[in-house]
Amino acid sequence: MLHESEYYCPECDEGTDLSVSQMAKHAQAAQTRRDFLGSMGTGAAVLVGGNAVSRAMADDAPAKKRDAKPAEGLIRELHASLSDDQKKQLVLPWDHKRGKGKPTRLGTFNIAILGKKLGQNLTKAQQDLVKRIVKSILSDDEAWERVTRNGTWDASRSFENTGCVIFGDPSDDNKKFSWVFSGHHLTLRCDGNSEPGAAFGGPVYYGHSRNGYDERNVYFYQTKYVQDVYDALDAKQQEKAVTARNPGDRERGIQFPKPGTPRPGVAYAELAKNQKDLVETVMRVLLEPFRKEDANEVMQIIKTNGGMEKLHLAFYKDRGKSENKLPWNFWRLEGPGFIWNYRVLPHVHCYVNITSQV
Repeated sequence: MLHESEYYCPECDEGTDLSVSQMAKHAQAAQTRRDFLGSMGTGAAVLVGGNAVSRAMADDAPAKKRDAKPAEGLIRELHASLSDDQKKQLVLPWDHKRGKGKPTRLGTFNIAILGKKLGQNLTKAQQDLVKRIVKSILSDDEAWERVTRNGTWDASRSFENTGCVIFGDPSDDNKKFSWVFSGHHLTLRCDGNSEPGAAFGGPVYYGHSRNGYDERNVYFYQTKYVQDVYDALDAKQQEKAVTARNPGDRERGIQFPKPGTPRPGVAYAELAKNQKDLVETVMRVLLEPFRKEDANEVMQIIKTNGGMEKLHLAFYKDRGKSENKLPWNFWRLEGPGFIWNYRVLPHVHCYVNITSQV
């Protein structure tokens, strides 16, 4: 069990016993379409007009309100289709809270949100509409396959066991709303830019029950690209980049430190050009599953908060028998208003929090 006992995930007790040789084997996995883009380098990849993420890194225009975009329109359609009884269950006030703390709409969930399973609360037609909404906030069918964990949905086991809730009122252009979708190892959202300065409308969570160094993990390719960055660091940089204790998962792991707090890891600004290119490739890979406007908004927030030069990349090595066989088992990209918090072992948990409101 890693440093996250407050937020229990049953699979986290499974542990791992991955050897260095196994890790090396996984790190030499066959190239994918993303490998090809990465090998082209930053400048060339930006020129690939069909790649939304590459365009996002080149697009400095601030995100606009997305009322006319497909996802927001589909959410309005879903809201309009709900009966009065369904609305009592699935439509909550914008500022809804469960006890003290932040609004419910900004939470991350490891099961169907508030227990509102699609199969129990929506008709088949409405469930199909929810599927269209999820697909519309992703970049393509490949991203859908990853989010669904190749259709397994991890412990949710089926799309019907995931859930969604609407906060606020999407039917009125002048009112705020947030649509939150969740299941096991998954929280996605869409809010029509109702949440000021927040990429994706708030924190995002994704993961997969398989070991993060296992090629069968749908997010293994992300681990591989980060491993490429680690391998490109010299001995002194690696020593600086690796920290003994990881920041933990869920909300406590994605809290922004107080201003002036030293950031762990190696600074992007201190890297050589080839190393910076690899970090930029990681950024493209991380944003690639999401729709263009969300990727654009992330890059705009990074620019607003000081640019890539303000980011740090840290690797964490947990104490423990199995973890000691690996150079790291947790990585984190962090900067002003930016946290991409990715745990590899015993399986993938990734929590993301990006905002210009810091």
